Amino acid sequence: MTDLAQRVQDELIDAINKDQLTLPTLPEIALRVREAAEDPNVSIPFLVKEISNDAALSARLIKVVNSPLLRSRSEITDLSMAVNRLGITYTANLATGLAMQQMFQATSDVIDRKMREVWARSTEVAGISHVLCRHYTRLKPDQATLAGLVHQIGVLPVLSYAEENSQLLRDSISLNLVIERIHPVLGDKILEAWDFPAPLLKVPSQHLDFTRNSATADYADIVQVAMLHGLAGSEHPFAQMNWNQIPSFAKLGINPLGEEEDLSAEMEAATHLLG
Repeated sequence: MTDLAQRVQDELIDAINKDQLTLPTLPEIALRVREAAEDPNVSIPFLVKEISNDAALSARLIKVVNSPLLRSRSEITDLSMAVNRLGITYTANLATGLAMQQMFQATSDVIDRKMREVWARSTEVAGISHVLCRHYTRLKPDQATLAGLVHQIGVLPVLSYAEENSQLLRDSISLNLVIERIHPVLGDKILEAWDFPAPLLKVPSQHLDFTRNSATADYADIVQVAMLHGLAGSEHPFAQMNWNQIPSFAKLGINPLGEEEDLSAEMEAATHLLG
């Protein structure tokens, strides 16, 4: 590890331990929608009213509901129909994920490019997670999608720090080293601060543990397999591992080398919708 990367890592870990690191906050619309969805007495018209304050988000929700992924029997033409079709929890999770895109923007070109890369990667993993969840588990596709979108959320505070630190900004090797080492622990902290559901809280760290073997398949397993699927055929070190030895594949009932159902078109469609 470079001296700069070590120093920055030590500074960031010290700030985390002392609760002095500013963590990113969810966009206002996502906070309002999640708060509404947590109210057991919330009505669909109230949730529709909250979401309709954001025209772009409303349009994207309607587009997702009309996609082949959710296979609606009849065309959904307005937000009220969309929320009725999805249900309150699904709508809240999808709205949260879609609204998060606005967090991945920066003022400096270098960091903005990096943030867009992370978001593109996150939408790819989320799209694949949605499809894997539907075909191979009885877990909830909306939760799996959200898990994919937040699996690298811990990168954000590191990039925000780099934006204020010109030395780190100029040294991409050190920046990447710090991101790699710290983003999992930061990701867990952010999801905890956001009061995310318990099954998603440790996804940022657990999806990188290739030896974990929980009793049944969970969202970290889905994100792990989705992440590896997205890297297949690349030069990335994770793509060079022996996937037959990774428990998450077996838990999902996927043989990495077997003739699995071809879901690539569906995965691509899901990724495109989210991005």
